[in-house]
Amino acid sequence: MTTSRGEYKVPGGKLVAAEVTFDGEGTVRFCRLSGDFFADAPTNAQADALLRGVETALVSGRPVQSVMDMHPTVSLVGTDAAAIETAYARAVGNDDSQRNAVAAAGHASGNHDASERHSDRERHDAVDYAARWEQFTHNLTVVHDVPRSPGQQMELDETWAREVACGQRGPTLRIWEWAGPAVVIGRFQSAPDEVNLDVAERLGFDVVRRCTGGGAMFIEPGNTITYSLYAPLEFVRGVGIEESYRLCDWWLVEALRDLSLDVRFTGLNDIASQYGKIGGAAQRRFPAPRDDQRATYVDTGSASHSIASVSGLNPDLGSGSVLHHVTMAYDIDAATMATVLNTSREKMSDKAVKSAVKRVDPLRSQTGMAREEIINHLIGWFGAQTSRVTI
Repeated sequence: MTTSRGEYKVPGGKLVAAEVTFDGEGTVRFCRLSGDFFADAPTNAQADALLRGVETALVSGRPVQSVMDMHPTVSLVGTDAAAIETAYARAVGNDDSQRNAVAAAGHASGNHDASERHSDRERHDAVDYAARWEQFTHNLTVVHDVPRSPGQQMELDETWAREVACGQRGPTLRIWEWAGPAVVIGRFQSAPDEVNLDVAERLGFDVVRRCTGGGAMFIEPGNTITYSLYAPLEFVRGVGIEESYRLCDWWLVEALRDLSLDVRFTGLNDIASQYGKIGGAAQRRFPAPRDDQRATYVDTGSASHSIASVSGLNPDLGSGSVLHHVTMAYDIDAATMATVLNTSREKMSDKAVKSAVKRVDPLRSQTGMAREEIINHLIGWFGAQTSRVTI
């Protein structure tokens, strides 16, 4: 048995990779997809069923789109059928891979043009963003959390999102603190392909997987600012997946602009200034549990009980939730990051900067503020109308 890997990065979108296994006669026997794309689905099982179906279709030569049409409740975000087929074609050495790449690029370009055409509408919708946030913050609890291990962070993030989904927690914004260095990979990424695992272990970095899609996050305690928003699904009702990233980060952009930064949204899920990327977001929606599935999601830390107790919520009122989390670089050693992470040339194919072995310090250099000052500014942006809990 031999293996081969093919990748395709959608311009302005996400990377998808196909790892193909051949038997001794050169026949494809197995395919596994990975990448930093997102999948919007009611359950993990439904998202996984789509991906397994696509993998089977690739091996058998069936069109990927036909499988996607059979899973109407699941949407791939940041990639599409053409991109997946291009990655697979590259993995098997198909001479048509360049043609497929052009087709996929054309499709992605069309989506990008559509985004540009809607830019005026999105600017108009900023008024609606403000109105939604104005109403939302009246019931918002802002938490500046204690340092937690990478594994605990992943568990707590999903736990609180599910608590909001079933009505056992009110809207909450949690600012994380890290107890140790970590690489956090997206739900659909391959750890060996994204991380130099031996180097990460030697340098003391825990490698953990989060419940959302997207790319790898390089974490050094004190050198990043991470937050999670746990909101009732009603907050993003009527808003498309891609636009919901802008809605959920609207407050952050406004808060950073108050620091005289020229901050804007870029791509699907990134936040940048005129000097480059500041941070990236990932998101997942959780449906309301059925009556026979309702249970109390309790964290081992004291925060879960203290906040849930003041919310006064009825578990029967849960209508689902959206989990939206963001990591921003404060001051990161990019040389260390480059040794820990694997960043393929394909992933950088549509980036203006191909590599940079220097410190990644957008928030430190652009604000001139200490990390704690920035966090206090972000918390203070919500004003007195929010409840605040310091753990």
